[in-house]
Amino acid sequence: MAEADLLKPSDAGTQRDYDSIASDGYSRSGASDIDDDIEPEVIFRLTVHLHGKPVELPFYHADATMQDLSDTVAEELRIPLTNQKFLITPKTGLLKPPFKDPDLSLQSLNDKKIVLMGATTAEVEELESDISERNARMNKRRDALRAGRKVKASKNRDWKKVQDEARYTFHTLRPLLYLPKPEKSLRFLERLSDDAGIKTSMRKHGFSVGLLTEMNPAEHTTHESKTLGLNRNRGEVIELRLRTDSYDGYRDYKVIRKTLCHELAHNVWGDHDRNFWNLCKEIEAEVEKNDWRRGGHSVGDEEFFNPEDEGVDEEADGGGWNGGEYVLGGGEASSSAAAAAASGEPMSRREIMARAAEERMRKQDEAKASEQHARGAPKQ
Repeated sequence: MAEADLLKPSDAGTQRDYDSIASDGYSRSGASDIDDDIEPEVIFRLTVHLHGKPVELPFYHADATMQDLSDTVAEELRIPLTNQKFLITPKTGLLKPPFKDPDLSLQSLNDKKIVLMGATTAEVEELESDISERNARMNKRRDALRAGRKVKASKNRDWKKVQDEARYTFHTLRPLLYLPKPEKSLRFLERLSDDAGIKTSMRKHGFSVGLLTEMNPAEHTTHESKTLGLNRNRGEVIELRLRTDSYDGYRDYKVIRKTLCHELAHNVWGDHDRNFWNLCKEIEAEVEKNDWRRGGHSVGDEEFFNPEDEGVDEEADGGGWNGGEYVLGGGEASSSAAAAAASGEPMSRREIMARAAEERMRKQDEAKASEQHARGAPKQ
């Protein structure tokens, strides 16, 4: 029998069998040669927030799952699975493919807010191109300096300074591509890298950092504390918390720069002992003094530094340091907080002023109650 004859129904019964197979094929794959023009019925729609804007996504099965959501985002919004992260609140948390529970029902998320963090393939390629171009410019500059050639410079240029800046720097800057508007984070990292005070301190201490990148707030926040910075392998990688917790903006530049000073000190000292804090404060003072845009002042040919400018360190943060991390909300009971208190110069973090004040009041009330109890007096 010829192959073509196998595809030709010989009787009505066989025809019905083929019709059944075609029908079953449509229900499983969502495609049919016969019913191409029939639109499947939308059972429900789910809203996700992308770059601050709500986006409605249709689903055609009542039992659609988290995996279906990921596939729909990849198909409809052109955001590949590798770039997807879903911040679901309240309680569920941060989910990313491959999911621990891919069969999680989307119907159970109807009353929750879903924030999609991700970049399209085109956006990632564009940003990667920008980063590659910047790295190429830096490499070209370093190669030219090594060869002894002048690069767009006048005769009076300080060549030792130029060479040191090319050596003692952040060799790669990289934002998190899956978070909203990574190009803004890249500009923020560039601002830190080009900060006159930071550059001066890095030259003085010989700091060379392989990668300066941002940290995802959701991955470094608990109900007890939040991490502001990380230093991995003494300068191989430094991560900084650039964004607000709600991803709707960026943290204060001075706060982030101060965190960077702390992480740079970890290039030399791991523990938060007196050596570490002395170096940390030294770096902070150098950065402020040499920030010619604001921190330093010129009077004639003399330069002076006023550490009280703009209320620097005007409020204690009530937090603590933990290992190679800068953690807010670590509590006074921790040895790291004790080290901070011993420094005599508490660090300013406006966002937890209220929390610190509440903690102080609570401890004062507890101390007062304990004293009254010891004296046998009734509690107020």
